[in-house]
Parts: sequence; C-alpha cells; structure tokens
Amino acid sequence: MTGTEIISMYDAILAITRKMLIAAQNNQWDELISLEQECRQLTQALTKEELVPLSDQELLQKKISIIRQILDDDAQIRAITEPWMSRLQEMLNTSKHTRNLQHAYQTISNS
Repeated sequence: MTGTEIISMYDAILAITRKMLIAAQNNQWDELISLEQECRQLTQALTKEELVPLSDQELLQKKISIIRQILDDDAQIRAITEPWMSRLQEMLNTSKHTRNLQHAYQTISNS
C-alpha cells in the first residue's frame, strides 16, 4: 500500500468519526452504531495493510494530524455517550430490581 493510499484510508476513517460525532450529538444511536462498525472495518483493514512506516515526512505529518483529529472526535463522542450509557445502565438496573421485587412479592402472595 502506498503512502497516499494509507493517508486516504486515514481520511476515510476521519470522515466516519465526524459522522459518528454528529450522530452522537443528535442522539442517533442506531446511526452511531452503524458508523462505528464501518469505522472498525476500515481500521482493521488499515492495520492489516500498513506494514511499512511512512518515509515521506509530509505524509507522516498529515497522518499524525489526521490521527489527532480522529482522537479528538473520539473524545467528544465518549463525552456524549458515556453519560448516556450510565443512565441507560441505571435504568436497566432499576428495571431489574423492580422485576425481582415483583417476583418476590408474587411468590409470597401465591403461597
């Protein structure tokens, strides 16, 4: 894979992370999941292909810049999704606790 092709793949990953950020900002969770899967496929393909380090200094700097942007997008996505995931976990735990109580009381009343 040439240096230009490697940079193109990084650009594609960046484009997807930007879409992921927009989806997270708009609470479009299904879209976010779909884009995450797409991003994972590209990332896996890139790690399989990028065996030779970039020797061109300009391409290397571009790669570093893109990676920083990807990491920034990822941090913003996590800042949005982590609190949402925590609230979801709390709701699931409350629901489970309620079901357990209902089951316990039904068992007692049926005795």
